[in-house]
Amino acid sequence: MPGTIAADQVSYADLYARWEQGNWRATEIDFATDREQWEHDFTDIDRRGALWTYSLFFHGEDSVADNLSPFIDAAPREEQKYFLATQQVDEARHAILFARFMREVAQAGADVGAALAQTSPELTWGFRKVFDRLDRMADELRKDRSKPKLAQAITLYHVVIEASLAQPGQHFIEEGLGRRDLLPGLREGIGHVARDEQRHIGFGVKLIADLCREDPDCEPAIADLLREVLPFTTAVFVPPGWDERYVTNFGFTLEDVFAQGAESMEARLRAAGLDPTQMRLGLPFDLPPVERARRGLTLLRAGYLGEPNGPVTPNPEATAMLFDGLRRTIDTTAAPRATIQWDFSDAEPWHLRIDNGNTSVAQGRAEHPDLTFHCRLTDWVDIAAGRTAPWRALLQRKVRPTGSLRMLARTPKLFG
Repeated sequence: MPGTIAADQVSYADLYARWEQGNWRATEIDFATDREQWEHDFTDIDRRGALWTYSLFFHGEDSVADNLSPFIDAAPREEQKYFLATQQVDEARHAILFARFMREVAQAGADVGAALAQTSPELTWGFRKVFDRLDRMADELRKDRSKPKLAQAITLYHVVIEASLAQPGQHFIEEGLGRRDLLPGLREGIGHVARDEQRHIGFGVKLIADLCREDPDCEPAIADLLREVLPFTTAVFVPPGWDERYVTNFGFTLEDVFAQGAESMEARLRAAGLDPTQMRLGLPFDLPPVERARRGLTLLRAGYLGEPNGPVTPNPEATAMLFDGLRRTIDTTAAPRATIQWDFSDAEPWHLRIDNGNTSVAQGRAEHPDLTFHCRLTDWVDIAAGRTAPWRALLQRKVRPTGSLRMLARTPKLFG
């Protein structure tokens, strides 16, 4: 990690002072005009798209408010604990803002609990997977307050959820409504939320940088966490039935939103002194964010990522992207030279070569592979998408390895 990084430009005391200076009241936002516009100026698809988007935020704010306490306990320094206490207040205030909107404008629920229950069907598969992981992370942090575990938790909360998901979503809401001069009360509230979240993200980046300096095990722990959750993160903002009007009606494309998320995550990792190109995350950081967004959407639309929806139909472009991502996750220290073959029963075969630290993938069969996986492409896709655990696929004989047992034993480290 470099000696001086962007995270060093702010102190915990400064972040706390910004919280005091930026306080606002969710209970005083005026939703009168919002109610009128919701009823008279929104079309049916506008209302469906807005309710879907705002429900994701509402449930997200409720979840992070509920889960922050163990983060406070695990923070090693008092000034870190104090800031996290202010953040829990912020998250509760954000949840109150969206609860008021649901109740007073969208007519969804008489109180917070009822509004959460009524809007729960709007949540996407990816959203549920990411926030289920946040629930489990909070439980893990109660039992393990080590710096690597805290680094994972802060990365999930502040980099994945706040920087790569919430911040682009806030921009989408604020600018999309502003273009059409709609929902002034919600726009005002979202402006406050966005400033709070910027402060939270700055804290998270600084804490990650400090933790990684103090404990060398933090960076690999962060990489492990990101490899685990990125397949789910990609699927959070998939609209119901892939109806892109939920987004385009407000002046954006899915590619716009996904690219902002990709750019934001990379920027925050680098600000914390981490080089994402060296973390084996499977993402093509050598390509611009818009191309990374296109790849993610291609994999989602082909069923190679996201919610399981029956057997996957082989898609040559998506398969090539899948194996390029696999190549980028390889830890070549586990096997400096090796050839691994995939013999698919429902698609063309592929193979991976590792040659003195260099990796390459190609369609077709290789001569004398060290290890061969015999399976359906659809079953391998489920493993890559995080929908099936590798050990379960082995036990169920969905994946049948042949060849070197020594190489098979290395695969957990090899594939991260």
